[in-house]
Amino acid sequence: MSNKRTIFNALILATLISVLSGCSTKADPDIAAEIAAIKLSLAKVELENAKNLAKTEHVDTKGSAQTGLEDIKDIAEEGFIYGLPIVMNYAVMNEFTLAKNSGQYQATFNRMYNDTQVFTYKDTTIVTPNSDTPYSMLWLDLRTEPMVISVPAVPKDRYYSVQFVDGNAYNYGYVGSRATGTEPGNYLVAGPNWKGEAPAEIKKVFQSSTPFSLTIFRTQLFNAEDMENVAKVQAGYKAQPLSAFLKQPAPPAPAKVNFLPATTKGIKENFYSYLDAALQFVPLTQENKAIRARLARIGVGPGKSFEFKDLSLEHQADALQAMKDGDKKVNDFLATGMKNINGWKIGSLFGDQAFYNSHWLKRAAAARAGIYGNNALEAMYPATRTDASGEPLDGSKHNYTLTFPANQLPPVKAFWSVTMYDGKTQFLIKNPINRYLINSPMLPNMNKNEDGSLTLYIQKDSPEKTKEANWLPAPDGPIYLVMRLYWPKLEAPSILPAGKGSWAPAPIVQAQ
Repeated sequence: MSNKRTIFNALILATLISVLSGCSTKADPDIAAEIAAIKLSLAKVELENAKNLAKTEHVDTKGSAQTGLEDIKDIAEEGFIYGLPIVMNYAVMNEFTLAKNSGQYQATFNRMYNDTQVFTYKDTTIVTPNSDTPYSMLWLDLRTEPMVISVPAVPKDRYYSVQFVDGNAYNYGYVGSRATGTEPGNYLVAGPNWKGEAPAEIKKVFQSSTPFSLTIFRTQLFNAEDMENVAKVQAGYKAQPLSAFLKQPAPPAPAKVNFLPATTKGIKENFYSYLDAALQFVPLTQENKAIRARLARIGVGPGKSFEFKDLSLEHQADALQAMKDGDKKVNDFLATGMKNINGWKIGSLFGDQAFYNSHWLKRAAAARAGIYGNNALEAMYPATRTDASGEPLDGSKHNYTLTFPANQLPPVKAFWSVTMYDGKTQFLIKNPINRYLINSPMLPNMNKNEDGSLTLYIQKDSPEKTKEANWLPAPDGPIYLVMRLYWPKLEAPSILPAGKGSWAPAPIVQAQ
């Protein structure tokens, strides 16, 4: 049996046992029968593995079998936390760039993709997607030479940003309204091993820690009629190899890579297989060498010294439990690792390599909250799943309101929004008015209260007609709300520093 097939079967069988065991708090004959059948299958696989394991198993001076593997669960849990952003990015790259039949495919490497619409409920690859700004996406292959990214002149009143994210989920640089201004310019993006000199026409050099990297362009859309103007800006985004920019012969094409197919939906069932594949494209560094050496001991990653398939089924079950324990730590960090202000979780989760400084749990929490989020200076993301009293938000049980007091709208230099997501999936929700958010460009058409305050109506059914301009449709179930403050102001009132700023979002309350 092949290594990958053995891993897959063992994880699936263990998962089924776990799921079926947790289906009910009462004895259930059907569930018991299912578990018994699965345990029988596991026993057969165990017998086959035992024959192979007997050849490799040895005893240390203390008489323990499989020397050095007593901490399999700890390694697998640490590996899950370290690897979650890497695996999520690898799966997204597969669906956007490699799998033409994925339903989410955009373009091959080094080819610009401009989306002429904002994200909707139909987009299910990236969790917690932004529906404020049409995206332009560019996946870079930097193995043979750098790429040159060119941007046009952009009107000063239209926010735009270009975010560089590598395979480690590090935001390693920005171009745009805040970072570089609205003038045209050429910028060079290089891989981890490039040591050349940039041409004089290059304004700045950005260096990725991995050979494959994502570039995200966000261009502000004022309203539906504004899309034509956004498209004109998008047409000015260009990407070309450095050799083409210099009008020189191109270097030899890079070797073809046989990427392990991956999907975002398949992460849970194939996590360690995906991580094993993705780590081929994450160079070893002083920062990650310790965790990578530990992962190699359980057969994950380049340079591995032990095959995962050689672990006993008991140890493989430990690895599966480790994923669950690691997942809980990620969720706990999101719940407790940020400041709770009026029910909103406020913190700074996204940044570059120095920002994380080997804090793998914070990086994993950032990916879970919404992979490819911006640095705090570029955007802040207060988020909540509860109302002001701490009760979970649920559109099937209550209607809610969010009221910004007069002159206390989110303080930004660009724009702000409040976006609704399904509390279970973190995807946008289908609704009768195709409204996924309320943002500051919509203010002229909204109704303010007599005292100058602004109330948003958060509920699954329409409020009375006179309030529909302020209605943010909610799901018929758990709610996840994210506020976005693009280019937050630094002077008071400000949401920065994160969790300590002089401005705070208003609480969400149950409608009376």
